[in-house]
Amino acid sequence: MSAVGAVSSCSSLRSCVWLLKPGMQMSSFGLHTAARCAAKDYYEVLVLGGGAGGIAMSARMKRKVGAGNVAVVEPSKTHYYQPLWTLVGGGAKQLAASARPMESVIPAGVEWIKSQVIALDPDKNCVWLENDIKVSYKYLIIALGISLHYEKIKGLPEGFNHPKIGSNYSAQTVEKTWRALQDFKEGNAIFTFPNTPVKCAGAPQKIMYLSDAYLRKTGRRPKANIMFNTSLGVIFGVKKYADALLEVVKDRNLAVNYKRNLIEVRADKQEAVFENLDKPGETEVYQYEMLHVTPPMGPPAVLINSPVSDENGWVDVDKETLQHKKYPNVFGIGDCTNLPTSKTAAAVAAQSGVLDKTISLVMKNELPVKKYDGYTSCPLVTGYNKVILAEFDYNAQPLETFPIDQSKERTTMYHMKADMMPLLYWNVLLKGYWGGPAPVRKLMHLGLK
Repeated sequence: MSAVGAVSSCSSLRSCVWLLKPGMQMSSFGLHTAARCAAKDYYEVLVLGGGAGGIAMSARMKRKVGAGNVAVVEPSKTHYYQPLWTLVGGGAKQLAASARPMESVIPAGVEWIKSQVIALDPDKNCVWLENDIKVSYKYLIIALGISLHYEKIKGLPEGFNHPKIGSNYSAQTVEKTWRALQDFKEGNAIFTFPNTPVKCAGAPQKIMYLSDAYLRKTGRRPKANIMFNTSLGVIFGVKKYADALLEVVKDRNLAVNYKRNLIEVRADKQEAVFENLDKPGETEVYQYEMLHVTPPMGPPAVLINSPVSDENGWVDVDKETLQHKKYPNVFGIGDCTNLPTSKTAAAVAAQSGVLDKTISLVMKNELPVKKYDGYTSCPLVTGYNKVILAEFDYNAQPLETFPIDQSKERTTMYHMKADMMPLLYWNVLLKGYWGGPAPVRKLMHLGLK
């Protein structure tokens, strides 16, 4: 299949779909007005997903191919800056600060197709949406993110109807984490890490450190037994930062139980059941006073068994160029890909710069030359004014910005994450002006989880 060959026009759209019409704005937020029916059934660039990667790339592509030639397929009405949810769960930020209307972040001149992708047909350069709608493209960017699967834990998600349990990974449950922390009296405070890939692998333990700090501040720490039950065999995948975190764990008397995977929550009894992965089939039951759940995660359902995906359901792209391995006019970015690096917003920032260069060359029938080195960043929040800034590459080797020891807890890095990064996310990354740190690390890149 030719990457730039002629694409036959798809049939007329057979039902209505909400679209963002370019140039029509209202209110001080610059909200776009949605049209009732699809403006077109073909776009030069079609972007699937309205998260960080999708919005950033749609802004870049609009500048490249012009207004009206780019569309974003995204059903959600709200766009969330999810790196803030660690602080929301710890009571340091409000959930509302992480949210903006989706229509306010779609770039002017980019069509918003307010629908859900049902199937991908890369051999015919088309995707199928809800209501039997077919849309064609010349170039496709897949930025569908990662799916949460609370239902894979017995007793969830219905268990969230009970108190003392929360999760920072969902807008519906993150505030329950803060309530559970505030209501803590005495007993076990348990924080989990699942036996699947996750986005921001540091987040499951960040809330543990914040909880420890809060309980110390309120005088309840002596009555708390804080534990991190992780399915992994290490506390963090990069040794330099793992060593630093183990010192924090030791200093604050936190318990870490490795190879423990949460399989059931009995919320009515405040019991959490874990499987011992070193002894399959053997389980352990813990009573909890507070439970923070990190859910199992996986690729979006539409990608499982899709022509664009690998055997595990992740978009199969070249790890250096982000171009699809089979379909040269298809590209992937962010959590939905099989890039062997941590799934973080910082990684998306770096990937967007590489992908922009890749697509530019493909559009000129030239081979991509810009290479993504796997850079990602995880600001490990260890208190209400402390962060260990982890930055590393595909080889799990530190790839740091500052000429200091970034494995040390620092207040400056906390304020960068908590205060500076949200502004840069909304005003720089989503507008397609953030190309990542390479070749020179940029100050504004830091702090995104």
